[in-house]
Amino acid sequence: MRSILGLGMVFIASAALAADHVESVAASLEDAARERIWDGRVEAVNRATISAQTSGRIAELPFDVNDFVDAGAVVMRFTDTEQQAALASALAALEEANARLAEASQEFERFSTMIENQTISQARFDQSKANRDAAQARVNAAQSGVAAAREQLEYTVVRAPYAGIVAERHVELGELVRPGQPLISGLSLQQLRINVDVPQSMFDTVRKIGKAFAYVGDERIVAESITYFPVADSAANTFRVRVNLPDGAGPLYPGMFIKVGFVVGETKRLLVPADAVARRSELSAVYVVDGERVTLRQVRVGRRYGDQVEILAGLAEGEQVATNPVDAAIYLKESRQ
Repeated sequence: MRSILGLGMVFIASAALAADHVESVAASLEDAARERIWDGRVEAVNRATISAQTSGRIAELPFDVNDFVDAGAVVMRFTDTEQQAALASALAALEEANARLAEASQEFERFSTMIENQTISQARFDQSKANRDAAQARVNAAQSGVAAAREQLEYTVVRAPYAGIVAERHVELGELVRPGQPLISGLSLQQLRINVDVPQSMFDTVRKIGKAFAYVGDERIVAESITYFPVADSAANTFRVRVNLPDGAGPLYPGMFIKVGFVVGETKRLLVPADAVARRSELSAVYVVDGERVTLRQVRVGRRYGDQVEILAGLAEGEQVATNPVDAAIYLKESRQ
């Protein structure tokens, strides 16, 4: 027998007892959090643009947009002729300063003995001491020059500050760059967060309860923490709320719009196993087992919660739902023959 009821096509099969042939479970109402859902935009916690700290021509560009880069990996290399020459000059200046310091120190030691014997004047001794101190100062300055030259040489090799994805490249191979010029932008997909604009009327409730979930397809991601911005947008009458996600949370990318649910109270949900729902194109249905009858009933499903899914319409609490739609369909077909 075939009939059309309410939401869609319903097939009924009579048998000795359908429950003896088809495994089923009762649809149950369970206590759950009541949520308000708003759109949010995903952003990376770690996102940076590396700028040049020395001048030079780009000699190496091993990575491009969308490439993954390990922390500390070389993402760019400059020509370093100028920096190498500056370092050589600084090392030579340091060597000269050390030689002059050695000479001044020897003279000071000699004059120290002579001043004790009173064979030189105090003025001559003071001059030797001043010469030694000045030579030491020149050594210190030369050492600083060497350190600065080494640092400039190190700046010709640009390394990634953390592991991530190249988001944008601002220069090309062979281009001449100057200090302060942006070179490459990158971000880490390991740590992500979502910015949501919450209506002013719901802000106090959202902040008081402090629970949120991000929905990515059938996946429900629990927020690790929530940050509340204390200043409202006077034009939109909304407060900015930042939902911080756990590391490596879902297939998310910066810039995406996704749904974020904030807990605002309690409610009940009618839940059935997610595997019990049969999907045909855009339609969803379950096989309802009622004594001697098995019916295919169209239902309207809500969100998925773990291995269960919410039924919004088409099913009542306590009705038995076949846990294996394939077995139920086979049984239904054989019963009609």
